[in-house]
Amino acid sequence: MEHKTVSEMRGIAEVLPHRLRFSPMSTRERLERWAEALERQRGRNLRTLFEIEYAPPGEREAVRADDSPLSVALEDARLRAEGLGGDTIGDALAFFGISETELHAILCYCHHGETMAADVAAMRVRVAASRAGGGRSSGVASMYGGGGLFAALIAVGALAI
Repeated sequence: MEHKTVSEMRGIAEVLPHRLRFSPMSTRERLERWAEALERQRGRNLRTLFEIEYAPPGEREAVRADDSPLSVALEDARLRAEGLGGDTIGDALAFFGISETELHAILCYCHHGETMAADVAAMRVRVAASRAGGGRSSGVASMYGGGGLFAALIAVGALAI
């Protein structure tokens, strides 16, 4: 067995603080972390999941794609340490605590085509995070149904009211 110091390990692996075991992230924090991971991939095109709404419920949970927004989440060491076990729809639903409808809006082919920019995915995840926090981004957004592109633009400051 080879022994290394923590500083030596930092050169070959991401070293996470021990306190992770004692202060689990909230749903909102998990979603924010996912959005941050996506934002670090700025400029990268990610694969969407094809017609997930048509997959039979028993098969839908296993749907995944290489280089998807979910695979970016799985690449994040903190999210894995918190318990994210894979990059399937089922893994995402269980870990992030969002609805199938929200996950569909974030990464389905029917909304974005074959690929989507990582920053667009991040914007969609941030909208889900804002809902997980119990509030809407603005009263105007709620007048227009509180969701979709309008709320996302408000949430990232691209639309001033």
